[in-house]
Amino acid sequence: MNIQIRKAFREDCPRILTLVKELAAFEKHPDKVTVTLKHFEESGFGVHPVWWAYLATIQDDNKNEYIAGFALYFVRYSTWKGQLMFLEDILITEHLRGKGMGKLLFERLIEEAKEKQFSGIIWQVLDWNEKAISFYKKYNAKFNPEWVNASIEFPQ
Repeated sequence: MNIQIRKAFREDCPRILTLVKELAAFEKHPDKVTVTLKHFEESGFGVHPVWWAYLATIQDDNKNEYIAGFALYFVRYSTWKGQLMFLEDILITEHLRGKGMGKLLFERLIEEAKEKQFSGIIWQVLDWNEKAISFYKKYNAKFNPEWVNASIEFPQ
């Protein structure tokens, strides 16, 4: 399998958003994705982008590219640490998991964070997602049970 990791482009947004919905279903919240394609595209590729992404792609026998997964991040600022990469989502479509694509994506994010001189990478993982937790432990990730997530949502 010919796996490539590349930056996302505006024209990739419909497929990325499909994968976002797949992730939401996996996380048991299939109806929580409310972002529109237009807003998603503008947020990543408008005048002032707020997110960036890498894609894991494969080619079929006819050399057609298929987006199998993505990793989307934004810059978070810490008054203690400075700029950090916040990994919002990483997903490989279910039928292609276990082929090393997630590893390639994650390692590309590590390179990107170092290139941009971020002070680190942070993310969240659901406590029941044992496969993801096991994956992150391979990178010596630290898990912090001390902090509690909080949010306020506004109706669209």
